[in-house]
Amino acid sequence: MVLLGMDNTVVTIILVLAIVLIFAKGVVIIQPYEQALQIRLGQYIGRLNPGFRWVIPFITEIKKIDLRTQVMDVPRQEVITKDNSPTNVDAIVYVKIIDPEKSYFEVSNYRMATVALAQTSLRGIIGDMELDEILYNREVINNKLRDILDRETDQWGVKVERVEIKEVDPVGAVKQAMTEQTAAERERRAAILRADGEKRSAILTAEGKRQSMILEAEGDRQSKILRAEGDRKSRILQSQGEAQGLRILSLGARPLDKKAITVLSLDALKQMSDGQATKIIFPFEISSLIKQSARFLGAEEEDLTDESWRETKLDDSILGKSPAEEDIGDASEYVKDIEKKIKGLEDPTTPVENGNKEEDTET
Repeated sequence: MVLLGMDNTVVTIILVLAIVLIFAKGVVIIQPYEQALQIRLGQYIGRLNPGFRWVIPFITEIKKIDLRTQVMDVPRQEVITKDNSPTNVDAIVYVKIIDPEKSYFEVSNYRMATVALAQTSLRGIIGDMELDEILYNREVINNKLRDILDRETDQWGVKVERVEIKEVDPVGAVKQAMTEQTAAERERRAAILRADGEKRSAILTAEGKRQSMILEAEGDRQSKILRAEGDRKSRILQSQGEAQGLRILSLGARPLDKKAITVLSLDALKQMSDGQATKIIFPFEISSLIKQSARFLGAEEEDLTDESWRETKLDDSILGKSPAEEDIGDASEYVKDIEKKIKGLEDPTTPVENGNKEEDTET
């Protein structure tokens, strides 16, 4: 009896453990970013939402589908471009499952299928473009490849969110040719820039010389004008001084009598005789003899006595009118005008204004 009781206890424990194991086998934990497909005895039952779930063990198969965005690397491959340039290209594809049933039942491996489709589509797109277009129009390639993949993977329940060309690497010979082409293009641009600089330099130099010649000619013209004006005013002042001296001498000589004139004549005769040169001097009596002969012939004696000098007042009016100070100062105004023109030129290549030429013409 004791042995029979022990056997029943062991059987009970074994049955309990078996039930626990069977129950644990049917427990399924689904993460928040997943959905599960329930297949029982080869028949699709339905989806299982995230959380704790229990299914019939041993006869039910659970397939968990990750609904997060997945990154797929398209392997590097060599592609021939439209202009027959071998180029190595690879890309990255971002996909997301929007229909778990299709992603599992419509395609055996959606990841492998998407990568293979991306490779063939990328090869076709690159083959229809030239190398320069590939290098500078990556965005166009990305958009074309995304549209093709999204359209084809829609039947698999897969959404292609984004495609990025990771690298475009021409083969060695093509890359060497591109390097030489780039160097030649840079040399061409450098030559153009040097030629343009030399042209600008020659233009500025010629313009500077022209301005220098204009300023030099302007200065020479103004200098001649000033010298001529100075000479003119000097002659005017000299002539006026001589005229004023003669007026003063004439006015002062009127009260002199014959004796004083005789003394002055003798003094002049003394100065004339002073010197080594040979001189012929006629005595005063010859002039008296000529006058007596003239009276004998009937000529009237001219009265040289002039008493009107007594009525003349000796004041500043006998000096006459002197030139105005502003007339004498015109020369300084010409110099100031030239200095203003030179200071007004911000740049030595700035052309001289026409207004200056018109003023010079009026002058």
